[in-house]
Amino acid sequence: MTVDRSTSFISELRKHQHWMHRALDLAKNAGDAGEIPVGAVVVDNTGTLIATGENRRERDRDPTAHAEILALRRAGNILQTWHLDRCTLYVTLEPCPMCAGSIVLSRLGCLVYGADDPKTGSIRTVLNLPDSPVSNHPLPVFGGILETECRLLLQSWFEEKRKRN
Repeated sequence: MTVDRSTSFISELRKHQHWMHRALDLAKNAGDAGEIPVGAVVVDNTGTLIATGENRRERDRDPTAHAEILALRRAGNILQTWHLDRCTLYVTLEPCPMCAGSIVLSRLGCLVYGADDPKTGSIRTVLNLPDSPVSNHPLPVFGGILETECRLLLQSWFEEKRKRN
């Protein structure tokens, strides 16, 4: 039996876009609440939504309340394990060093992100934590999924914030 690679690729891309749209909805919620608009979802390898997170640093007065951290914590609690090797994390912005470290330490199965972060991106843009010697775990990464939508959401949010200030 032969597998049509283009059909498989399109199916995988559509799956990633579906979950990134869910993360974008969370990012919009965060932005509406005065947070930097970043959203994240954790999905298991059967395609079931396990956990979500959106930035809550301002609301919770917690410097670690990034969307990725909150989603990973919830996933670990729900699955009753910190080993998230059968999960994919979708996040609208390339993770920072703190989040990238947590992702590596959780032994995440896959990371999918939207927009690169030219200031603190620690997956591919500024640092490459998953492929560095400190990483104890190989991490498949797909960047640029719905990149334009993710980037434009962040840019418009910051533009509005500058106008208000």
